Amino acid sequence: MGDVSNLPADAGGLLRFRDDAAHDEPAVTLEAFLGQTNATAVRIEAGDDARALIPHLGQIGLVEISFPSFRDGRGYSAARILREAGYTGELRAQGDVLVDQLLYMRRCGFDSFAPEAEIDEATAQASLARYKQFYQTAADGAVPVWKLRHG
Repeated sequence: MGDVSNLPADAGGLLRFRDDAAHDEPAVTLEAFLGQTNATAVRIEAGDDARALIPHLGQIGLVEISFPSFRDGRGYSAARILREAGYTGELRAQGDVLVDQLLYMRRCGFDSFAPEAEIDEATAQASLARYKQFYQTAADGAVPVWKLRHG
């Protein structure tokens, strides 16, 4: 799930868990993308259907998923839908992203974060390292503890 001993962060507060360069093209709305389909960065707003991107996943380098409120969990579903459909590009959670959500967002497939409020590096590291094993499968591919115990 990423090396939490050396949390990558840039000067703008973007946390990334990827080895490639950050995508610098501005993200267009889902509606604009579907109308032109030549953009390589798309922004999914709460309520947008991420499944509309599935036929275009090979051309998209960045999907930015908006979290207008930390209480709005629709972005988790959008991330998992895209990862399970085979999307390998950068998946960024943007908006009201709280430090205690980072681990769960990583499990759903997010590999970069653009929180509205700065996240302290030590606190982010602690949050990401909180649990070593999980009970359920997720987009991150971690083997559930029950399978480790019982094969």
